[in-house]
Amino acid sequence: MKLSRVFASVAMAAMACGLAFPAQAAEPVKIGVYLPLTGQNAFGGQLELDGIKLAQQATPKVLGRDVELVVVDNKSDKVEAANAVKRLVERDKVSAYIGTYGSSLAMAGGEVGEKAKVPGVGTSCTSPLVTQGKKYYFRACFIDPYQGAAAASYAYKTLGMKKAAILMDVANDYSVGLCSFFKRSYKKLGGEIVADMKYNSGDQDFTAQLTEIINQKPDIVFMPAYFAEGAIIMKQARELG
Repeated sequence: MKLSRVFASVAMAAMACGLAFPAQAAEPVKIGVYLPLTGQNAFGGQLELDGIKLAQQATPKVLGRDVELVVVDNKSDKVEAANAVKRLVERDKVSAYIGTYGSSLAMAGGEVGEKAKVPGVGTSCTSPLVTQGKKYYFRACFIDPYQGAAAASYAYKTLGMKKAAILMDVANDYSVGLCSFFKRSYKKLGGEIVADMKYNSGDQDFTAQLTEIINQKPDIVFMPAYFAEGAIIMKQARELG
């Protein structure tokens, strides 16, 4: 979905859900944005905020009304994500909201928006659980079953990698879900999982897991990680050769 269509999408979602925009034509359409602008996922959240602002520049009006963004930092925390959406719908009275980066954060925030019957559009939250059973929460990206299967097919068929190792963040719904779908598809294709290693969000030392992976001699490592841990893992992997 093009960025310039995001606002039109949330506006139409609001209309489809039976919500009304402000009665006075001069009043702007308030669209909430809740993203991780601090904490573990701040880099990803800031990238998405930049994209949303570009979309606002490209489409400054929706249905003839000016668009006003109300941005709230969910601080890369599930509780804060829920609080952010609560603030947007109860205090700021947004017509709809956009976000968030991070499936775990989206699940927490989406529950609040769902109960309030305020429509939201997820940006890059790929877990199927984000929108499962929801009437008011949508998404503009692909989901983990597709992403995991595509990665497995590319690794096995295109790259010819027959043995894979997994390095998974067990505290991260995105990582757990994506690893599960990758493993299922990879095994179905005939691939072998030679190592299934785990870590927790916030860990700084991954040498034990990486050493075990090296010992198992995989052709490829599947590691769906966020920026903070992913960068450290790659650095330590290179140091280990």
